[in-house]
Amino acid sequence: MRFTFKGGIHPPGFKKLTNTKAIIRAGVPKQVVVPLSQHIGAVCEPVVSVGEAVKIGTLIGRSDKFISAYVHSSVSGKVIKIESRAHPVLGACNSIVIESGQSQDAAYVNNHNCDIDMLSQEEIINSISQAGIVGLGGACFPTHVKLSPPKNKTIDTFILNCAECEPYLSCDHRVMLEHPEAVVKGAFGMMKALGVKNGIIAIEDNKPDAIKVMRSNAANFKIAVLKTKYPQGAEKQIINAVLGRIVPSGALPMDVGCVVQNVQTAFAVYEAVYLKKPLTERVITIAGPCVKNAVNIRVKIGTLVSDLMDSLGGFIREPKKVIFGGPMMGIAQYTLDVPVIKGTSGIIFLSEKETGNEQESACIRCGKCVDACPVKLLPTTLMHLVKKDRFSEAKDLGLANCYECGSCAYECPAKIPLLDYMKFGKAKI
Repeated sequence: MRFTFKGGIHPPGFKKLTNTKAIIRAGVPKQVVVPLSQHIGAVCEPVVSVGEAVKIGTLIGRSDKFISAYVHSSVSGKVIKIESRAHPVLGACNSIVIESGQSQDAAYVNNHNCDIDMLSQEEIINSISQAGIVGLGGACFPTHVKLSPPKNKTIDTFILNCAECEPYLSCDHRVMLEHPEAVVKGAFGMMKALGVKNGIIAIEDNKPDAIKVMRSNAANFKIAVLKTKYPQGAEKQIINAVLGRIVPSGALPMDVGCVVQNVQTAFAVYEAVYLKKPLTERVITIAGPCVKNAVNIRVKIGTLVSDLMDSLGGFIREPKKVIFGGPMMGIAQYTLDVPVIKGTSGIIFLSEKETGNEQESACIRCGKCVDACPVKLLPTTLMHLVKKDRFSEAKDLGLANCYECGSCAYECPAKIPLLDYMKFGKAKI
């Protein structure tokens, strides 16, 4: 059966650049820069000192706050600096710089004999917490918190989000194809942690190979085939598509009985629960018309983009824009000396041709931005209010509900940077 939410847009996918390319593994960089904030919530404090030796998986940052996530070393080596460094989301952040050693030993011991049926909900959640797992779709909300809803919330459905609707990105697609059993085991672990029986795997119909593989590996899950559109993978949209439930303004998925998790989050949970491995690496997509080699690649957290691109042969032309994430919701970078973090799903390198230099013109009140908005806001009205510093009125019209998908700006024939106004207004309120 096909599922979809009403609305959405259809930007070019560019998936064929990488969706048939098997995941490769990046080499061990000479040094990593590991930010102490790679999650929504409290920033971690360093628990290592300059000069201290660490191994892969050594805990290097922690916080005693409930909403936070531990940070671990992704290489074996020596801490050489603890200082503020460039961060792909925050601009700058206190980070631990580690110089890699010749021997790459791990601080953990794999436990391949794990029997998840013998583990309690609390033991599963504790393993996830100790591993520092966050939402790897980009939101970076600590996974152990998401799996611990308040007792007054009844969760009846778990949804594994396999939509991957952003253009260019195919890392989740490849993880499904190459590690389906691990993904399913991780998803089942999260279902057990929540105490729910109803599991749904939601995949867009532009991934028929992944649909086939997941069907053959996930007998206890319902497979929901989603119509390909953007932003099909947003939590509220995917819940509406597969269950028909509407998450109210200001509410969360748990308020309608759902928890949604990403493919690579499930894979990380598998590694944490079954292998005792902390989150120290992830698969990302590197693509765009400027790169010599478009790839899906497993990268150590903290690897600098400059080092990663040198190892992949660099560029065929100078990129005009470097984006962390997809081109719709991703964040442009001002330097290549910025590290891959837990929430990095891809790095897209665009030339001047793709970024465009269209001139903004006057709004013609065509309504395309309203039709495109998945939460049915009035983007041009909000834009005018933000321009006039009328932020309280913008708030009353629901500006806080905007989750910055960029659909309005993409559809605008006048090339008004509506998303920029939405972000600015949200920051003000």
